[in-house]
Amino acid sequence: MPSHDARNLLQCAVPTAAAGAVAVAVSGAVAGGKGALGAAVGAVLAILFMGVGLYVLQWTAKSLPQLFQAMGLMLYVAQLLLLMIFVALFKDTSLFNPKTFAISLVVATLVWMAAQARAHMKAKLFYVDPDSAKSDKSEKTGPSS
Repeated sequence: MPSHDARNLLQCAVPTAAAGAVAVAVSGAVAGGKGALGAAVGAVLAILFMGVGLYVLQWTAKSLPQLFQAMGLMLYVAQLLLLMIFVALFKDTSLFNPKTFAISLVVATLVWMAAQARAHMKAKLFYVDPDSAKSDKSEKTGPSS
């Protein structure tokens, strides 16, 4: 993973983990141990889903740029479906508090999206690839056959 991709992932994951830690602390104080566990599961699930999604989108942008937009749409639909499956499987669980799980999941997802938007706004990305401009000039000024 190139350094700017890792930095982008880190700029999203750290604030989300911090928000998850706050959610665990608040849920633990309000709903006890099961509440803290539910909040932890929600935060970890959000970080996993969003992190894997960001990694897949970055890989797609580099290797298959023509499929980037379609892959983004498919990825978000797949994330929602997987999340719905997870919620359906654990809706009647007694392992953790489902309300703190849901609140933590939503908060962690919103924090991730805000951090990703901020990271994208702060990134210094080229709109034009400078190497391709050099190769175009060399082809035009090079020896003609």
